[in-house]
Amino acid sequence: METAALGDLRVCRVLNGMWQVAGGHGRIEHEKAIGEMMAYHDSGFTSWDLADIYGPAEDFIGGFRRMLAEEKGESELAKMQAFTKFVPEPARMTRAVVEQAIERSRRRMGVESIDLVQFHWWDYANPAWLDALVHLSELRDAGRVRNVGLTNFDTDHMQDMADAGIKIVSNQVQYSIIDQRPQVKMQEFCSKNNSVILAYGTVCGGLLSERYLGSPEPGNAQLDTPSLRKYKKMIDVWGGWKLFQELLAALKQVAARHNASIANVAARYILDRPAVAGVIIGARLGIAEHRHDNARIFGLKLDDEDRERIEAVTARSRNLFELIGDCGDEYRY
Repeated sequence: METAALGDLRVCRVLNGMWQVAGGHGRIEHEKAIGEMMAYHDSGFTSWDLADIYGPAEDFIGGFRRMLAEEKGESELAKMQAFTKFVPEPARMTRAVVEQAIERSRRRMGVESIDLVQFHWWDYANPAWLDALVHLSELRDAGRVRNVGLTNFDTDHMQDMADAGIKIVSNQVQYSIIDQRPQVKMQEFCSKNNSVILAYGTVCGGLLSERYLGSPEPGNAQLDTPSLRKYKKMIDVWGGWKLFQELLAALKQVAARHNASIANVAARYILDRPAVAGVIIGARLGIAEHRHDNARIFGLKLDDEDRERIEAVTARSRNLFELIGDCGDEYRY
C-alpha cells in the first residue's frame, strides 16, 4: 500500500468513496455495508471519503468505528481516516451555524475530532464562504477538526485564502485522463502552498474500464447510475465516444503490458501527477467490490512509452479548461 501526507495525517493513496451510499447506485443495506467496510479496512484501504449530504454515509462511519473498536480494540481506530464535507446552502455563515454543522457530523461519525472537513460553496458571489473558512479554522484550532480542506474550489479562490492567511491542506477536485484541468493552474499552486489534491472521477464512474471497450455509445437507459451519466457528459464535451474508444484501446494496450486493468492504468496515471495525494474510487458497499483490482494500482509503474501512448490520444481532445473553466466551475451558480 502507498500512503501520502495530508496535513498531520498519513492516508492511503486510494481512498474509498462513499458518494454511492447517497442513492442512485443500487440499494445498500446498512449492516451488509458496514461488514464490507471491515473487508476494505483489513485489505489496507483505510481512508474513507464522505460528506454530510451523502445520505447515511456519516452514520456508516459511526457504525463501522463501533464495530472496529469492538472486534479489534480501540487502538485499531487510529489506523483509519474518515474525511467528511461541509456543504451548506450559501447563506450567512456565523460561528454558530458552522459549529452546529460540525457538531452534527462529529456525533454521526462518533469522533472527538474530524480528520478532515472539506468545505464546498456553491456561490462565489456570496462572500460568506470566507467567514465559513475562518470559523472552520477556529474549530480546528480548538481540536474539533484536525484539518481543513476544500471541495471543488478553483485556484483563484485558493489564492484568496492563502492571502487571508487561511491554512488549507487539500482540495478535492475532478481529475482524470479525461479531465486534466487541475494541471493547468492548480497543481502548481498546491505544490507551492503545501497543499495536496484529492482526485475524484479518476475512473469516470466505471466508464474507464474493459466493460466499455468496443461497446456502442450507451444511451440513458444503459447509464443507470448518477456516476455514469455525470461522466458520460464529460466525455461528450472532451471529445465524444469515438475518441473515447481510441483512449480505451490505448489504455488496454498499456494495461496488457503490465498485467493490469484499464482502471488501474487510469488511476496510476493521475497518482503520478504533481501534488496528487490520492485518488477516490467509489465503493458500492455490499453490491460490488474492487478491492483486489484496486490493490494492483500500487504495483503498477508507468513508463514514458505508456504515457506517450495515452497522450497521443488525449492530445486530440478538446480543452476542457477553456470550455468549462477551472476546477469546480461546473458547480457554480
